[in-house]
Amino acid sequence: MAEPKDYHALVKNILKAELKRKGVSYRELAERLAGIGAHETERNIANKISRGGFSAAFFVQCLDVIGASRVDLG
Repeated sequence: MAEPKDYHALVKNILKAELKRKGVSYRELAERLAGIGAHETERNIANKISRGGFSAAFFVQCLDVIGASRVDLG
């Protein structure tokens, strides 16, 4: 039987990779999220991403504001 996947780690790594690929810092991400009405502090974003425990809505908002229209689930 296959080992269960750590989906929290998977989404955390996908989001971190996309931020790095787009050259977007947590501070800039917070500013961009505020522009769509999703008010998050830089610290809150860092904590969410560090845990990998965030909603699908937050994940999609982040991808949207950084202009990532496709992601590779590896």
